[in-house]
Amino acid sequence: MTYRTVTSRSLIAVGALVLSLAAFAAVCVTRPVPLADTRVYRAEGAAVLGGTDPYGTELYGTGPHAPGTGIDASRLDASGLDGTAYPPFAAILFVPTTWLSADALKVAFVLGNLALLALLVRLSLRLVTRTVVPPPAAAGAAAVAVALGLWLEPVARTILLGEITLALACLVLWDLARPDHALGKGFALGIAAGITLTPALFIAYLLLTSRVRQGLTALAALTGTVLLGMLVLPYASDEFWTSRVFETDRTGAAWAAGNQSLHGLLARLLHTPDPGAVWAALALLTAAAGLWTARRAVVRAGSETWGVLLTALTALLVTPVSWSHEWVWCVPLLAALLAEGRLRTAALAGAVWTARSFWAVPYEGEPALRLPWWQQPLISPYALCALALLAHAAWHRTRAPAGDGPPLPRETPAATDRSPRGRPLTPR
Repeated sequence: MTYRTVTSRSLIAVGALVLSLAAFAAVCVTRPVPLADTRVYRAEGAAVLGGTDPYGTELYGTGPHAPGTGIDASRLDASGLDGTAYPPFAAILFVPTTWLSADALKVAFVLGNLALLALLVRLSLRLVTRTVVPPPAAAGAAAVAVALGLWLEPVARTILLGEITLALACLVLWDLARPDHALGKGFALGIAAGITLTPALFIAYLLLTSRVRQGLTALAALTGTVLLGMLVLPYASDEFWTSRVFETDRTGAAWAAGNQSLHGLLARLLHTPDPGAVWAALALLTAAAGLWTARRAVVRAGSETWGVLLTALTALLVTPVSWSHEWVWCVPLLAALLAEGRLRTAALAGAVWTARSFWAVPYEGEPALRLPWWQQPLISPYALCALALLAHAAWHRTRAPAGDGPPLPRETPAATDRSPRGRPLTPR
């Protein structure tokens, strides 16, 4: 079978992508593009080379103890003022950022994140289709998805801040979308968890869905990153794993609007900077319910797509701090809704992740803790949307008879012909 390489639809898709990129470039030219987090990464890499503390406050200044980064902390926004929450292994990986000048590094991060967005779209299509899609149709859909996805708030903020969240999402999604028999499946997931701890919940997901070998591979990779950090940066490792890992406000106030986790939601809703035991109890309940729902989606309905997505939403909710740019998982989520023909739900979810409603209310400081109840949906849209999706999936799973696939995470037998335990799936 042959395909036409150029069609009217492919030309429209390419035109939409070009216009979207041009508009985004115009926005970047007309407003400041801080790339503050990129400069912080460079400072951490320089600290590793210079033998200084990557968690020290002097890291972000221009004084004699700053490791040659030229970062002026007074000119950074809130995302770069309070340091980093990444383990020492991440600081080691940031060493190559010191090989480029500050301006060249900014260009590299912007272009790199654009390429990673395209890769995330491609991986999302592979996750939700699991079939051989005709090349022209796949290319056209991907071009349109990149053109629209560029304006999702988590994606745009990742690019403007020079973040690595798109790279982490691609790493995890690439690994989980591979067949269970693929060599070394779980290794890339463990590396991602070693860079930032949030993806570690996927290890529990693999173990609960009977992928023990893959889960142990991920756990071994994560352990290896910790050991490497201890070997190269022993003092920083001791500092991080004994104290810094528990400092949830290290990268900014946990109740700031940018924190879209359950912790941030409860802090703003209860008007307290530390929800304490209330958050701990609800986080445990959410983690258990989310993993249970994800497991049932895979084991009982054979839907790896929704198993992965429900676990991602759960991880972002239960971690103490999930800044808005970490919610780039909205890209595969929207892809899954569109692939299932849930156009109204996809449109509503797309509006939530595009509206930037938390910029319409006080973003941080004391005013963010004193918002009335009716403004809470504006300041916590991602957390509320994720909770609604988890509740919807869990509710339908508890009501569904044994053997029935849940309405939300349903995949056709053509998309995937075997369950994780190797049993053939048949139409229901």
